[in-house]
Amino acid sequence: MSTPEILKPALYAAEGTSTLPDHPSLRGGKCQCGYVFFPLQTYGCEVCGRTGDALQPVALSGGGMLIASATVHIHAGRTPPAKADVKPHTAPFTIGSIKLDDGPTVRTLLVDVDERALKPGQRMVSKLVSVGSGAQTIVDLRFTTAS
Repeated sequence: MSTPEILKPALYAAEGTSTLPDHPSLRGGKCQCGYVFFPLQTYGCEVCGRTGDALQPVALSGGGMLIASATVHIHAGRTPPAKADVKPHTAPFTIGSIKLDDGPTVRTLLVDVDERALKPGQRMVSKLVSVGSGAQTIVDLRFTTAS
C-alpha cells in the first residue's frame, strides 16, 4: 500500500505535535515578537513588521475551539479542484472557524459532524480525509469534533 499524497503539503503535515501527536499539524510561523500566524509567510509580521529571519516556521497543533460554523446548502461548484483527480466539493458541506490552541484562527471544512449539534466553544481536532478519485490516495486536512 502506498503512502497517501498530501494535497497541500505547504499548509499541513500528517505528523502531529508533542501536544497533539495523533492529529495532523498545520504549518504556521512565529515572529520574534511572539506573534503566531497561519499560514507560514515571509511578507512580514502583522504585529511588529519584522521580516526575514525574525519569522520562523512552527508546527501548530491540530486542535482548537469552534468559533462559528455554517452549512452550505447551495454551492455554485465553479471552483476547480486543486488537482485533476480530486473530487470537487458538493453541497451540503459545513465550514467552521477554529481558534487553534496555538493562537491563529483558521476557516476550514468540517467532517463527521452533526450541524445541529455544533456549538461555539466546542473542542475540534484536525484529521486527514481521502479526497482523491484516482488510483493514488490523496488526503486533505479537515476538522471534526473531538471525541
